[in-house]
Amino acid sequence: MPQGAKVTTLLSLGLYSFLIAFVLTPLLRIICHRLGLVDRPDGDRKIHTKPIPRVGGIAIVAAYCGAFLPILLSHSVEQRAALSDNLHLIAALAPAAGIVFLTGLVDDILHLKPWQKLLGQFAAAGVAYWAGVRIESIGSFELSYLSAPLTLVWIVGCSNAFNLIDGLDGLAVGAGLCATAAMAAAALMTDNAPLLMATAPLLGGLVAFLCYNFNPASIFLGDCGSLLIGFCLGCFGVVWGQKTTTAVGMTAPLMALALPVLDAGLAITRRYLRRQPIFSADRGHIHHKLLALGCGPRHAALILYGVCGISAALSLLQGALYRSMGSAVVLVFCVLVFIGVRRLRYVEFAVIQKMVAKGELRQILTSRIRLQVLDDALAKAVTIHDCWSPICDASRDLGVIEVTLKTDNDYFCERFGVRPEQSLDLQLSLTPSSYLRLNYYRSGSQTIAIDPLIEVLERHLRLKVDPQCESDATWRMSGMAHMGAAGA
Repeated sequence: MPQGAKVTTLLSLGLYSFLIAFVLTPLLRIICHRLGLVDRPDGDRKIHTKPIPRVGGIAIVAAYCGAFLPILLSHSVEQRAALSDNLHLIAALAPAAGIVFLTGLVDDILHLKPWQKLLGQFAAAGVAYWAGVRIESIGSFELSYLSAPLTLVWIVGCSNAFNLIDGLDGLAVGAGLCATAAMAAAALMTDNAPLLMATAPLLGGLVAFLCYNFNPASIFLGDCGSLLIGFCLGCFGVVWGQKTTTAVGMTAPLMALALPVLDAGLAITRRYLRRQPIFSADRGHIHHKLLALGCGPRHAALILYGVCGISAALSLLQGALYRSMGSAVVLVFCVLVFIGVRRLRYVEFAVIQKMVAKGELRQILTSRIRLQVLDDALAKAVTIHDCWSPICDASRDLGVIEVTLKTDNDYFCERFGVRPEQSLDLQLSLTPSSYLRLNYYRSGSQTIAIDPLIEVLERHLRLKVDPQCESDATWRMSGMAHMGAAGA
């Protein structure tokens, strides 16, 4: 097939898609207003000032599909042949893309629950995997049975990543545009005609839609658009990785999709650290942080376009120079990501950084290990005498100054240092005549493990002191932590 026919076909696909999306988007906007399919401002996360149509993804899908019709119906035999010879990737992904698009559209109209959206996305990812979109190796390591779960997580993750960043006018479309351009360029460099045919109409449709979606946006992608863009780019990234060298693998596609993937990763990590539901909404996304730092919506979008452009350029550079400078490109990329995240001033990561610098994280880990050793030792102990030595060892390591255990028949007491002028006593009643008393100095890091220590002791000692008691009995605290003089 002549090279000129392929180039002409690609340009035609992009141009037809652009024209269809450019004409159809305003019409879709009018229909959405009449049907009430609009996103209304809430004064919190939705910062637009008036209702905006929210199913703009329909225009992109129509433009993508419609771009093929003029070529298939044209009189140019060479263009039809160039398209039909390289249409198998699009045909293979069409059912999966249809599933994720319908999932997003139903959510835009009926508001699905998170698990229902995930079910649709995983179903679509499963269909894509069955169609041949598979991550089969990482570097020289063959994934084997891990291929399916890793591929599904990657595709669903990309879908949700674009859905999460679609909170600022034009951001998801602009990020998708940069990533699509990078994948099209990579396909051109590697002569991957099927991937070129798949990316060209998406590129044209996104450019046209951005004309209406950039700030101030007159129409939004909606979940049907953002999920679909992320899904397609996730699949295209896998195809890109399949057709490149093993050394490049998924590194370059990951770099091309860096902004949405990084934002999703940060969101999950932040919510986990704050003990918030993973699917809860907040104002901690990267674009929200830029707005909080004083950037206007347009300025923030342009900054993030620049970030996406740099990531796309580095991904292509890494793919081109993988034999000589590939590792250096990845290192530069990682350094830039680290600097960028620090500049956003996330409280969660600043606290972790301080804890690492002060050694608190290591102390917490050491304490947890020591408590697990104590828990195992007490579980194996038969008598109260067997318990005393593990209790002393753990108390000493965890910063307790003095520990006392009194039962009907025994009295144990061990001091590990001089009691300070201001110290705290905590006494736990085991039976009316038995107790355990801990003396410690409440000074921040020294008391990190006191509560977990008490929990472990509570779980075991009562049964050892009074074997007839119920295993789930609750201890009563007497002499609650109070200030005591030295030597009291």
